[in-house]
Amino acid sequence: MAQSSSTSLKVHQILSISPQNETSPTTFPFTFFDTLWLKLPPVERLFFYEQTNLSTTFFFDSILPNLKHSLELTLQHFLLLVGNITWPQDSSHPIINYVPSDSISFIVAESNEDFNLLCSNFCEAKKRHTLVPKLNISDEKASIISLQVTFFPNHGFCIGITTHHAAVDGKSSTLFMKVWSYFCSNLEKKSPSLSLPQNLTPFFDRSIIKDPLGINEIYSKGWSSLGGEINNRSLKVWETISATKGEAIKGHFEFSPLDIQKLKKFAQSNLENKKISTFAIICSYLLACAVKVDQPNSNKVAFVFSVDCRPRLDPPINENYFGNCIVSQLVVGQTEELLKKDYEFISALKGIINALNFEKGVLHEVEIWMLKIQSIMSETNRLFSIAGSPRFEVYSFDFGWGKPKKVDVTSIDKTGAFSLSESKNNDGGVEIGLALNKQQMEEFAQLFVQGLESLE
Repeated sequence: MAQSSSTSLKVHQILSISPQNETSPTTFPFTFFDTLWLKLPPVERLFFYEQTNLSTTFFFDSILPNLKHSLELTLQHFLLLVGNITWPQDSSHPIINYVPSDSISFIVAESNEDFNLLCSNFCEAKKRHTLVPKLNISDEKASIISLQVTFFPNHGFCIGITTHHAAVDGKSSTLFMKVWSYFCSNLEKKSPSLSLPQNLTPFFDRSIIKDPLGINEIYSKGWSSLGGEINNRSLKVWETISATKGEAIKGHFEFSPLDIQKLKKFAQSNLENKKISTFAIICSYLLACAVKVDQPNSNKVAFVFSVDCRPRLDPPINENYFGNCIVSQLVVGQTEELLKKDYEFISALKGIINALNFEKGVLHEVEIWMLKIQSIMSETNRLFSIAGSPRFEVYSFDFGWGKPKKVDVTSIDKTGAFSLSESKNNDGGVEIGLALNKQQMEEFAQLFVQGLESLE
């Protein structure tokens, strides 16, 4: 029984989990959607499940065996996740290579941290970090997924998942979680099944992603020549510098259906004949609050969000296409406009609505995306962004012992992004998360609540 560097976490096992049945070696080529994310940080999520009176015996004799066996069943359908990212010298682009000896890391740990505090809406960010597994990434090879299950005696357990963004986007990683929970809940019900319903079946054919402009070549050359280097094929990701100054507090807030309705009503009175989505109204409101708290010292504010291309390509592709199939949209606003009293989020909303206009196609100017980001980063010291989506339905993942009490996108603690998910109440509301220092969090909470209360 190994002891971690943190006294609050005891590591019991470090397992290697493989698909249940041996399969043939498989190679998955990168598309330009994948290559764009090659050296960006992994995505980390935590799922907390409450089980009062959870004994060590029940965890090891019942919960853990079902989690492991269902994971083996799941990986049979997701060989891509078991493989590794490499960039062979004879290949223009990185690839994912799977061989039958490959496996994924599965850590089993125990924590004596306060489970209820970790599930609360305000928590010291670092208290959750020991629950997050790490990927094995070197210059030559990068693992794609790592898992950790941590149990809290008499309280519950937490599943931590870390994924490499160059292999999967949010829709794909959450599809994996849906399938894993599907198999596990069936085992718990004593009704195991090796088949998947159509709505949970991943689609791996990457030939449907067309690239007539050679975007993959542009992105690959961009990464390999980054910083003036020649043919740099290192797979190590960028070291992310935290956007938070001081000890980070992780906060979760919620937009109720009534809040969303009031925001839309106010926006419609100021923007006639504009289609206003829930996503646009929430992002603009968050951005306005965040800019007031952050007080950027540049004239411009940059905001980035991702758009799922699966239904927007011509023709649309399978909704369960597994990999990356998102493009990032950039909104640049004037800082002074976003700091104006009362109408600040209307300014942000205009920019987001324009960015959601795909009259020229969802891939318009995608070939110059890296240049656009480099340009705006030279003009502003802060890049706001969004992680997750209410459409991922993360609060629906039931492994057989109930739905999550709390879901946390832990990776945003480093990037300074907002996280979005559906409300765990399943009432049409939206939950958001962010990490700030204590003073900033108090300011944000006040702005967030007062702004919504001021709307009639």
